[in-house]
Amino acid sequence: MILRRHEVITPVEDKIHELQQQTNAYIREIKTLVEALKMPNRVNLISYFTSAFNISYDSEQESLCLGSYHIRNIGSKPITNPSICIQLPKDSPFYFSGRYVHENFTPNLKTQGQQHWERFNDKLSKEEYWLRPVGKTILEQNETLSFTNFQIRWSHNLSYSGTIMGFTYCDQLTDGVAVLNPINLNGIGQTQEGDNE
Repeated sequence: MILRRHEVITPVEDKIHELQQQTNAYIREIKTLVEALKMPNRVNLISYFTSAFNISYDSEQESLCLGSYHIRNIGSKPITNPSICIQLPKDSPFYFSGRYVHENFTPNLKTQGQQHWERFNDKLSKEEYWLRPVGKTILEQNETLSFTNFQIRWSHNLSYSGTIMGFTYCDQLTDGVAVLNPINLNGIGQTQEGDNE
């Protein structure tokens, strides 16, 4: 007995059509459930460093960490008055610098496309740098705010070890949120390596 081609395909096509209708019904039901699901109105953010290093083993030259600090609002509502604290270890050989102005300094800050930051703690402190964005008081949902191109320098003639920490604060999170990836720096100075040989 010879079957014609359309007679064999028809039951398969019917089954495919039935499965497509079932899949579409499931998708409609899932969409309805998702739309009915109310997302809680909550505050949530993450902060993290990005960094690049230029490590020198010459005691005459400095090593350098070039970094940026990013805050991402992953919550379902805006956060207000964001600020950051970059913290260097006590008595460390690390020197911090970055583009920021000091409190009560009002320059003409009309540089296109660049966020400016203000340091608002004691400017003599070499361990904590409290910074807030100038003119930016609200960080919307899914928005990222960055303090870019700071530098941490140190000399390789001494051993060094320490962790650069970062904390993000806002009106809604007054206890602060630590960065996901602190910057850990450690090494043995050249003079000590020579003594151990």
